[in-house]
Amino acid sequence: MRVRRILSSASIAVAVLGAGVALAPVGHADAAPHYYVALGDSLSRGYMPGPGDTDQGYVDDLYATLHAKDPSLQLVKLGCSGETTASMINGGKCTDRYPVGTSQLAVAEQFLAANKSSVSYLTLDIGANDVASCASGGSIDPVCVTQGIATITLNLKTILDRLTAADGKLPKSAGMNYYDPFLQSWLTGVQGQVVAIASVGLLEAVNTVEATLYSLSNFKIADVATKFRSTEFLTMRATPGYGLLPTNVSYICQYTYMCSLQNIHANVAGYQLIADEFVKRLA
Repeated sequence: MRVRRILSSASIAVAVLGAGVALAPVGHADAAPHYYVALGDSLSRGYMPGPGDTDQGYVDDLYATLHAKDPSLQLVKLGCSGETTASMINGGKCTDRYPVGTSQLAVAEQFLAANKSSVSYLTLDIGANDVASCASGGSIDPVCVTQGIATITLNLKTILDRLTAADGKLPKSAGMNYYDPFLQSWLTGVQGQVVAIASVGLLEAVNTVEATLYSLSNFKIADVATKFRSTEFLTMRATPGYGLLPTNVSYICQYTYMCSLQNIHANVAGYQLIADEFVKRLA
């Protein structure tokens, strides 16, 4: 779904920090508008290798499902490719999407505060980019993992606290945990298989911290890690182009670009899997 037009302040546009910059949700104006606000990193934007940011991500798939049941629902898509928990708070990553000196979180707070009780749904995925560099060069860096998890713990709590404060009457809200793209290392041989096994420990550590924080803020948890069968080394699955693989490795090859292009992002089918998991939590 593309942004079609800037709506007037009398309807739902929000002027950000007095800069006169309006954010327009996707959808048609309605006498009693209500919204789905989508926050996060490149998965929220729908990034794919080649095209870059697209309208084929999980947010777009989820919105299509919600909109089919409620045609007056409007999408406010605020995600930023490459966003970390720190840049979500402080800005600097997507200066083309938010006014200079502000951030994704600040824009979200402005919108939530201006539209109290009119936001029906809110989704969030953030934190993967805080630890993405911890698995590289054929190994897992435990110091990097420890530092990344500490950063996520501090910043995600801040993000959730500020979102909750901006709209005390919370919409139906869900945060996403992550699949493990580094399972692709399994394809590179014995050493790569050691890295793949170790990467699941990294994934579980991050997802456990995030699940705890989401739960404490009354967010549902879209369990994408389980949807992608992320811990299932012991069962095997036939995978087109790769043969028989452990189930978790197979899912990464089938539903992301990691095995084919060494790109961590989901493909069209993978984004739909993620959306399906959100639908379960927001229904």
